[in-house]
Amino acid sequence: MKFTLDWLKEHLDTDASATEIGETLTKVGLELEGMEDQGKALSAFVTAHIVSAEQHPNADKLRVCKVDAGTGELIDVVCGAPNARTGLKSVFAFPGTYIPGKDMTIGKGNIRGQVSNGMLCSNAELELSNDHDGIIELPEDAPVGVKYTDYAGINGVVFDISITPNRGDATGVYGIARDLAAFGLGTLKATDMSPVPSKGESPIAPLPQLFGADEPRTSRKFGGRYIANVKNGPSPAWLQQRLRAVGLRPVNAIVDITNWVSLGWGRPLHAYDADKIVGQPVLRNARPGETIDALDNKIYSLDETMTVIADDLGPLCLGGIMGGIRSSTTDETVNVFMECASWDPELVARTGRKTGIVSDARYRLERQVDPALTEPGLELATRLVMDLCGGEPMEPAISGEDVFPNTGVEFPLAEVRRLTGLTVEPMIINAILTRLGFEISGKGDVLSVKVPSWRPDVTQKADLVEEVMRMVGVDNVPVEPLARLSHVAPRMLTNIQNRRRIARRALAARGLDEAVTWSFISHDEATRFGGGSEGLQLANAIASDMTDMRPSLLPGLLAAARRNANRGLADLAIFEVGQVFLSDAPEGQHTYATGIRTGTARLTGAGRHWSGKPEAVGVFDAKADLGAVLDALGYDIDKVQLFAEPAPWSHPGRGGRVAQGPKTLGWFGELHPAWATQLDIDFPVVAFELDLDALPEPRKKATRTKPALDLSALMPLTRDFAFVVDRAVTAAAILRAARGADKALIKDVTVFDVFEGSHVGEGKKSVAIEVTIQPSDKTLTEEDIDRISAGIVAAVTKTSGGTLRA
Repeated sequence: MKFTLDWLKEHLDTDASATEIGETLTKVGLELEGMEDQGKALSAFVTAHIVSAEQHPNADKLRVCKVDAGTGELIDVVCGAPNARTGLKSVFAFPGTYIPGKDMTIGKGNIRGQVSNGMLCSNAELELSNDHDGIIELPEDAPVGVKYTDYAGINGVVFDISITPNRGDATGVYGIARDLAAFGLGTLKATDMSPVPSKGESPIAPLPQLFGADEPRTSRKFGGRYIANVKNGPSPAWLQQRLRAVGLRPVNAIVDITNWVSLGWGRPLHAYDADKIVGQPVLRNARPGETIDALDNKIYSLDETMTVIADDLGPLCLGGIMGGIRSSTTDETVNVFMECASWDPELVARTGRKTGIVSDARYRLERQVDPALTEPGLELATRLVMDLCGGEPMEPAISGEDVFPNTGVEFPLAEVRRLTGLTVEPMIINAILTRLGFEISGKGDVLSVKVPSWRPDVTQKADLVEEVMRMVGVDNVPVEPLARLSHVAPRMLTNIQNRRRIARRALAARGLDEAVTWSFISHDEATRFGGGSEGLQLANAIASDMTDMRPSLLPGLLAAARRNANRGLADLAIFEVGQVFLSDAPEGQHTYATGIRTGTARLTGAGRHWSGKPEAVGVFDAKADLGAVLDALGYDIDKVQLFAEPAPWSHPGRGGRVAQGPKTLGWFGELHPAWATQLDIDFPVVAFELDLDALPEPRKKATRTKPALDLSALMPLTRDFAFVVDRAVTAAAILRAARGADKALIKDVTVFDVFEGSHVGEGKKSVAIEVTIQPSDKTLTEEDIDRISAGIVAAVTKTSGGTLRA
């Protein structure tokens, strides 16, 4: 928000300098974004007289002007403004002058064969307003050749401050002055808002508020006043200068008065040409299909959630947002109907978002204007109209009731010290709150505070502490460093938090993208994946397909894969780490890490490649992802149990279960073909699920230094063994038995061949393993190797019932 120093001093009696005021504004929470000396930027511009303006011989829209800028010689200037004409007085820039609105320095030029030595300027080019439709028009009696800043009186200081959404009271210069006075920077001046005597009954009755019981009602209280026989026209120079200084374009006296009150007291107004109103105006919600031709020369479509002031012909004004052109005031306006109304801030904001209109009225009203100013604001505007335009005011037309919070807060004075660290005497706290308009009662350590009508954002004791802190000065809040720890900080994350973090990093490192899906799924999907119990159904579901808490992360991931495939991305690798709900008991909520791969999205890369035909994802891709997460979490997949027991969602012969003792840790496998059909999935899918809560807690042991790396200086050796076993015997059982034959010397066992055929027997298979033996302190003799080999054969034979293949 912008305001000038002179404007501020109309409400604040102070001797403070502009610099001191700027620093104080930031201290009290009204952050100063900029402070500029208007005269400095515009000091090179002068008033000038267009002695003649002739049509350019080579351009229809240009004129060749002879300009008197007070130098004693006429200057040739080519101008494209539509209002450039003989006899007009305007603002001129000599060659070499910087034009702030165009970010350029004007020079001498030749335009379509005509010399141009300077520039006649618009308000937009001087950054006085957004008006760029023509050059500035000065009164006929304006002197020639003087600095425009001296003539227009725009050589003061302009402040630009940032207003937070809760400070509707600071959207007017008066509210800013009140804060500065409370800080001790001067004395607040009172404004005369006493009732203006009426000359008779109003031709326009109080506006009926025609709202249905279930309709949104933006209007709270509507105040209007009919003022007859006004003499409208340009506003006085001082008012025009004030508006231009803050970026507003003067229109006419009536409109300028509404802008002056809005900026000065934060009380938006709107003026109607009463003679353009047809019939009795009313307050109602717009009807479907209605439109309004607004003052910004745009037509907006309205709906039934938007409140309008309408007459017999339709909407005149969009309530709290912007008026319409049809009833706007002009220089010919004789009878004025002045509006000062109170509106619901939330509904004003909603209407503003729907229409996209950003107006000064909306800016203030959605921040909550002081409801106590509705009728006094109307009286103030009436007095200003009579002072500047004359006229006869009629009885105010008031309808509706305003909403006053009347908030009271019990305020323990010790809260100031507890929340801010500031030590402030009770007498000073009392004085600060009183100067800000709060009514104080009670004695002792707890005060009863009544909040003024212009501060609806203050609702609790912490808000009052903030007010005291603002007035003492935020820069006075003591800064105390945190105490230095004398020991290593304890672990902050819990085991499950660490597991979530590690699982995410491990899966992301394997090329899977993280997804976040809804915790709610449809009842059919919940039932399919093992849930669907009554205790897990939502009492107030947000949608018909989000009725149950999810028993698995797979439904959301599979739905994401299906959506991507429908858009041409069938090769997908995604994961999620989140909550699943196995029951409605507290212990039924578990954290799962779940991932899926689709199409050809294998770890080695997805899609077509010159080196060979792409392979579809398989069960071992899912197993590898599961193993990688276990490994990252510190659990060796070779030391857990693997069972050929697929999950219900998995292919019967292409999936497995991972367990440790009686506790299931997770599952992996390819998606069951029947499930794929039911879920409308026609591409390969593999998945895994890992229950992070099911993993055993790590053993607590004393911290010790990691031992030195001990590598054997002796070469390892390998031996191969092939066993004929029953087809049902798993490779994992054979590997486990071989490793246990000599744990000190056997370092690794791997399967390198599996073979089935008639010569190994019906129902039999041959499994070949490679055993790596690592000597540690001496070279092994042939007898040592034979002994180890015999132990391996004996262990595998005992475990599997197989025989060594010849």
